[in-house]
Amino acid sequence: MICGDITKEEIYDEVIEISRANNVEFLISTPPCQGMSIAGKSDPEDPRNYLVTYAANAIRDLKPKFVLMENVFMQLKTHIMYKGEKILIPDYLDVVFGNEYYIEKEVIDTKFYGVPQQRKRAIILMSRKDTGVHWMFPPKDEHIITLEEAIGDLPSLDPLVKEKDHRDVFPDYEKKLQAGLAVSKWHFPKDHVRRNVEVMMHTPTGCSARQNPVYFPKKKDGTMVGGAPRTYMRMDWDKAAPTITSYNHTISSFQNVHPGRLLPDGTYSDARVLTIFEMIRIMSLPDDWNIPDWASTQLIRTVIGEGVPPEAVRRIVAELRLTR
Repeated sequence: MICGDITKEEIYDEVIEISRANNVEFLISTPPCQGMSIAGKSDPEDPRNYLVTYAANAIRDLKPKFVLMENVFMQLKTHIMYKGEKILIPDYLDVVFGNEYYIEKEVIDTKFYGVPQQRKRAIILMSRKDTGVHWMFPPKDEHIITLEEAIGDLPSLDPLVKEKDHRDVFPDYEKKLQAGLAVSKWHFPKDHVRRNVEVMMHTPTGCSARQNPVYFPKKKDGTMVGGAPRTYMRMDWDKAAPTITSYNHTISSFQNVHPGRLLPDGTYSDARVLTIFEMIRIMSLPDDWNIPDWASTQLIRTVIGEGVPPEAVRRIVAELRLTR
């Protein structure tokens, strides 16, 4: 593994040298998306948008048989400068490589490819014409895996209330925690402030606490806090999960909260964000995914939020029907 800035000549040259020595025939490129993402600033002048040109340089220098490029769906609508003119990234690839490669471009939603998560990604598939293989996208699944199917079997967990003097609201916290850890060391709840826990306890599955008549997120003066309609929102059991983002640790971000279940007292269980283990399943990672011991929970959550569900990639690559 080479860790470094690919815009530095010595790093790029090292990547190419080692790739040539190992006869690399398959290139995967996932340049940073912050300059294109609607979750970011969507800045057309963000220099990170141009990192795709370094991937293009690697394709030019290595001439791999197959290339998979992945990014946020706005990649297909993002311009870069080429020979003094603005050009869309997909058009840039067509101009540079259209004679040598078959190029297919599509915005996919991973929920149609065996992943229990709605996650739209721009995928570009390139197959060198002299291989005789025209790499195409796989057909979509008719069945969408729901959250109930993905995580419905896991033990319910109470949130860890940050304010210790309010933890008595969950007398079974420790018992549930041990049941969760018996399934996986990563099935433990995130800590949350009491006020956020309280509003989510009164929020039904698939709804936002902003819709609650009494228990809604408030400022000190009693008025509702600002924010988008889908914040402080629970997921739906009967749908695929919404996109897991790098802000998956906070209740106040976009539809991050566990679906919960109606309790006898009229409140809802699991007033918390998803556990790391629940997100592992939603990302189509294996239950025994080998996470390094040195990784902090925040780093793990960030990596998951910025990741690509491997099952979707497996389905796409399987269309090549490659043999060892």
